[in-house]
Amino acid sequence: MTSFVRLSNFDNVVTATITLQANETIEGIKTLQSVPTGHKIASCDIKKGNQVTKYAQCIGYASVDITAGEHVHTHNVEFRNTQTDYEFSTEKKPVDFVAHDARDTFMGFRRANGSIGTRNYIAIVTSVNCSATAARRIADAFGPDELRAYPNVDGVVAFVHGTGCGMAGDGEGFEALQRVMWGYARHPNHAGVLMVGLGCEMNQIDWLLDAYGIKQGPLFQTMNIQNVAGLAKTIEVGIKKVKEMLPIANQAYREKCPVSELKIALQCGGSDAWSGITANPALGKACDILVSHGGTGVLAETPEIYGAEHLLTKRSIDPATGEKLVNLVKWWEDYTLRNRGTMDNNPSPGNKKGGLTTILEKSLGASVKGGNTPLMGVYKYAEMITDKGFTFMDSPGYDPASVTGQIAGGCNLVCFTTGRGSAFGSKPAPTIKLATNSEMYGRMKDDMDINCGDILDGGVSVEKKGQQIYETIIRVASGEKSKSELQGLGDYEFVPWQIGAVM
Repeated sequence: MTSFVRLSNFDNVVTATITLQANETIEGIKTLQSVPTGHKIASCDIKKGNQVTKYAQCIGYASVDITAGEHVHTHNVEFRNTQTDYEFSTEKKPVDFVAHDARDTFMGFRRANGSIGTRNYIAIVTSVNCSATAARRIADAFGPDELRAYPNVDGVVAFVHGTGCGMAGDGEGFEALQRVMWGYARHPNHAGVLMVGLGCEMNQIDWLLDAYGIKQGPLFQTMNIQNVAGLAKTIEVGIKKVKEMLPIANQAYREKCPVSELKIALQCGGSDAWSGITANPALGKACDILVSHGGTGVLAETPEIYGAEHLLTKRSIDPATGEKLVNLVKWWEDYTLRNRGTMDNNPSPGNKKGGLTTILEKSLGASVKGGNTPLMGVYKYAEMITDKGFTFMDSPGYDPASVTGQIAGGCNLVCFTTGRGSAFGSKPAPTIKLATNSEMYGRMKDDMDINCGDILDGGVSVEKKGQQIYETIIRVASGEKSKSELQGLGDYEFVPWQIGAVM
């Protein structure tokens, strides 16, 4: 392994692969000070106001004159909002689809409505924070001993949140929460669903049922604490309802299903400089393989494609799809402005310590999780994903809120890359975690499913690592437990995006 990585001949920075001291020579240039691993070094003089270039793209502007060999980071690089003349559908490449009779399969759960799950849970979904305790206590009544007689049931899970009232009864925030509830109520990884409300909240369960035409039945029940006559009675009745669902849910069994029925949430968190060099490109290759078999990859986190969205619009299947993505970016620019923020509030302190300087740099590395196939659709937060292939969903960059939207949209598995380390997990769709560097992987082996650091230090190709990720996706979709599942993660990561005023 060399002491630096140059990603493009157009770049005026290189990335250190080890901690470098002052006066070490790279590319014939002496470092002027110590540079941590993952951080950037100027490979030529960069005048104040000129672009700093990585990935052959602008990641910021020199805030002072930068001398060749100098450490390039937040102290001498400034962020500016993107100003792009977008191109649409100019670089969409045809997908080399695998023949239908040669496509891969996995062992999944076929549902009556035609959807296919990778897990078999019973969900307790709350309409409002006021019913959170009731939902948790109902779910807590079903531990390993109580579920031993139902081996095909993965568990009883409470999905509770801190909103549902003190909000407008229409508009973006209300509609997003209702989409989340509907998405979890209809999720293919749920065999049965019990919705629990208080009764007087703004987010009425009955409104949801009417809006989406959902009917109650043996595996879908609702109740309100006020109508049932209090918390204790609600818990008692809820436990009884779940007990009635369990024998029916246990009748579900795994059978051979086409990989085309997989929808994978493409996520990253705790990113570092290696995210865009190792794990994210490898996940992009896995996404390309999945798409070639008819499956779906769902990229999200709109603030974390800011500065890279022009690369995605070039891949849009048609101009209208690309325009939808641009309109999301414009909404976020306005959203941060009216809340007195900036798009460069992201990256986080940990991202910066790992070598990421601006949101532009972070986004260029994050966007490659989507691979190279055409952008087939752009969706609102928690909207049901209906297109096959590579798609995009609007969401914040906050991982729990973003993944909640992707799962509500139908994702039945999550792939999550991380460089700094992450303790994230999700239900009902399990999370596979991918380490960007070998040092962190060695430190957090109990949390990481795959080490992508060997792309950098072990000579493994991005293509080979992408194949490994794809094969792991199939195994986990078929029932193999991910590291996050083995640690019981996912009970507290249900976080619907709260948009709008709290009143």
